[in-house]
Parts: sequence; structure tokens; C-alpha cells
Amino acid sequence: MSDATATIPDTSSATAAEPRWLDLEEQQTWRAFLSATQLLMDRLDRQLQHEAGIVHTYYEMLVRLSEAPDRSLRMSDLAASSLSSRSRVSHAVARLEERGWVRRESCPTDGRGLIAVLTEEGFAALESAAPGHVEAVRGNLFDQLDVEQVAHLREISERLLEHLTATGAVSPVPPLPAPAHPAAAERTAS
Repeated sequence: MSDATATIPDTSSATAAEPRWLDLEEQQTWRAFLSATQLLMDRLDRQLQHEAGIVHTYYEMLVRLSEAPDRSLRMSDLAASSLSSRSRVSHAVARLEERGWVRRESCPTDGRGLIAVLTEEGFAALESAAPGHVEAVRGNLFDQLDVEQVAHLREISERLLEHLTATGAVSPVPPLPAPAHPAAAERTAS
């Protein structure tokens, strides 16, 4: 799978008359994957709600804003980078505005566009929520896998992302920004 020349299978040729049923191994893999990802996301969401009073989707939007230049993104770019619809992001930003964590500004280059800006209060809330969230991610995912399994998980995830974003209808997940200071680089590496 790591071969750069590998192609993504075209599943569009399967017709309703010729379903490609999953064999037993594929069915077990699918159900394990589905259950594991649903339970993981539920666990992370519950942790954030319990400890920080925020749902995981909103947390990820705050993360995207914190990593953006000037801690701001056009609403359409925030929607694309968080893999959400524009209406869902608009609703989320409205909730985050109520808390004083985000504000909307008119786009200076386009009078029709809006920019979501992470406020100092929002950044402080993110900094407060991050340690518990990272511990939940580590405890529920990375501590359960060895180094080789982590590498396989990344390879599989990147392969799926490549396939799922290939049409251009969904933006690829943006790359991680360079750490702002050496301590952040050390935290990321450990």
C-alpha cells in the first residue's frame, strides 16, 4: 500500500445487479473498524464535554483557527478544513461566538465573505481543554498500539484520505503547521 504507484480502485462500476458482498474477513474488519471509530469519537467527545464543556467538532474548529495565520479563516475555508458543511460551521461559529471564543469579521478583500477569528478567550479555552483531550487521544488510541501499528494506522488512514478526497468535492485535511516555538516541537515529537 505504501507504493506511490498504487492506484485507487474504481468502485463506480459495481451495479445494483452485481453487488460485491463482503466476505467474512471483510465483514469482521468493517464492523470492527466501524465500532472502534464510533466508540473512539464518542469517548473523545464525552471527555471534551465533561472536562471543557465543548463538543469535539467545535474543539477541532478552534484548533483549525489556532493554527491559521492571525488565528483566522474564511468561513468557507474553516468548513473545508473541518470537513463540515458551511451551514454547520455557521451554526458552530454562532455557538462559539456566544461564549466569546470566536468572532466574525467581514472579509477585507471580499465584502460578501466572512472570516472567523479565534479570540484570546477562545485560545485560552483551547489551551485549557488541550491537555485533557491529548491525554484522552493518547490513552484511547496511541497507548493501545505499538509503534508498528501506529505506522500502519497512519498509512491506512492516509490511503483512505487519498481516496475519499480524490474527487476534489472534499478538501484534503490540511497539513500540520510548523511549531511556533521549540517547546511545541518537543511536545509534538514525544
